[in-house]
Amino acid sequence: MENPGEVPAGGDTAHSSPPAGNFNAHAHVLSWGTKVNSRYPFLISVPHGGTSVPPELCDRIALSGSEVSFYSDPATRVMYEFRDSVSAYLDTPVTRMAVDLNRNPLDLPPRKPDGVVKSRTAFGTPVYLEGSFPEMPLVHHMLMTHFFPYHEALDRLLDNGDVSLALDCHSMLPVGPPDQKDAGARRPLVCLGNNGDRAGKSRRGGLATCPSEWICGLAGAFRTEFPGRGEVAINVPYSGGFIVNAHYWHRGIPWIQVEMNRSLYEPPGSRPDSFLAPDQERLVSLRERVWRVLADFWDSMPG
Repeated sequence: MENPGEVPAGGDTAHSSPPAGNFNAHAHVLSWGTKVNSRYPFLISVPHGGTSVPPELCDRIALSGSEVSFYSDPATRVMYEFRDSVSAYLDTPVTRMAVDLNRNPLDLPPRKPDGVVKSRTAFGTPVYLEGSFPEMPLVHHMLMTHFFPYHEALDRLLDNGDVSLALDCHSMLPVGPPDQKDAGARRPLVCLGNNGDRAGKSRRGGLATCPSEWICGLAGAFRTEFPGRGEVAINVPYSGGFIVNAHYWHRGIPWIQVEMNRSLYEPPGSRPDSFLAPDQERLVSLRERVWRVLADFWDSMPG
């Protein structure tokens, strides 16, 4: 496991996955406030923290190392590194610019340029050299190698019976990039998503991935730690991606997507062609603050 005070640089970084074996699909779900062996009954998923480009794509990708780091969530494997305090933890060393684990596996270019395999970045830069976008057999190979094993691992961890709340953990750019609905708009410090409305309730025709009381309670805990009008938002600008929605349907175990603003730890002026490494002291301090929020939220709930 990498030093929790350093941002992973890709390559031979550790990939946490559950051991192979039989899992009890009918194991009980723990109640509020319950802990297992002093661990909190959380599943922490960190799908965008890797920066490693699979060897099959190295001769095809047009992005520089700086661009790959910028367009990944480069500090999330440090910011959410709670594996010793929770029931389950999963991350990946592979960059989202190769395979995006938080996308529908059928979302592909040209219909979805920002799909599971991407043809362009959030700022419109081509991901691959001209004429080098992966052919469909290679796309299938990449999904079979990286995408589906991650989701199968999440399912096994959920089936183990020790998880009461799953958190899909991300970071977000301080200002909405050109390809987003909030392009050019300043973003909150924290965004929590459950596929609901701004109050965390199910939208018409939709299904919230946790009760509104849960996400509002977690938002309240974040507001205590990060005070300020509008600094903690629910379902804006992100309401939750493929992971929280797909895996909530699997077991009905509550899922919340957590997005932390990169301005909390990243130097100003960081950009794709000149990625600036996070301030390590601020990053470690932020990790401690995020964990305090999660623990206080859970501890405040009735058992």
